[in-house]
Amino acid sequence: MSLVLNVNGTKHEVAADPETPLLYVLRNDLKLKGARFGCGLGQCGACTVIVDGDAVQSCDVPVSAVAGKSITTIEGIGTAADPHPLQRAFIRHQAGQCGYCLSGVIMSAKALLDARPQATDDEIREALKGNLCRCGTHTRILSAIRTAAGETP
Repeated sequence: MSLVLNVNGTKHEVAADPETPLLYVLRNDLKLKGARFGCGLGQCGACTVIVDGDAVQSCDVPVSAVAGKSITTIEGIGTAADPHPLQRAFIRHQAGQCGYCLSGVIMSAKALLDARPQATDDEIREALKGNLCRCGTHTRILSAIRTAAGETP
C-alpha cells in the first residue's frame, strides 16, 4: 500500500504494509536513524517522535495511523551547525552518557515545551515518564530542559 507521510516538513510516498510500525518506515525507508529501536513495545521511549504536536512512541504506531499527519523526528528540529535550544542545553549540561535514549527524551521534552513553554518540574517529570534512561543522568536531563525552557520562544 502506498502512503504519504509528512516528515520534518517534507512529503514522502512510501510503500508499506499499513500495520508496519512507523519506526521501521522512518529508519528503513526514509533512512532517518534518530529515533531508536529500544523495547519495541512502546515502553522505553527511545523511538519517540512528535505527531501533530504529541509525543508518540513510533515503534507502537502503525504507519497507516499517521498518514497525512505532521511527523517530526530529531533530525527535523536542529542541525549540528544550528542545534535546537534543547539540543544545546543537553550538550551544555552533559545530560547524556551513552546517548541511546536522548533523541526520544528530547522529542518528549520538545512536545512538552511546545505546549507548555514554562513547564514545571512536575510537568517535565510527567512528560518524561515514558522515556527510560539507564545512565543515571536524570538530574542533568531536568536541568537541560529547564535551561531550554528559558531559551525556547
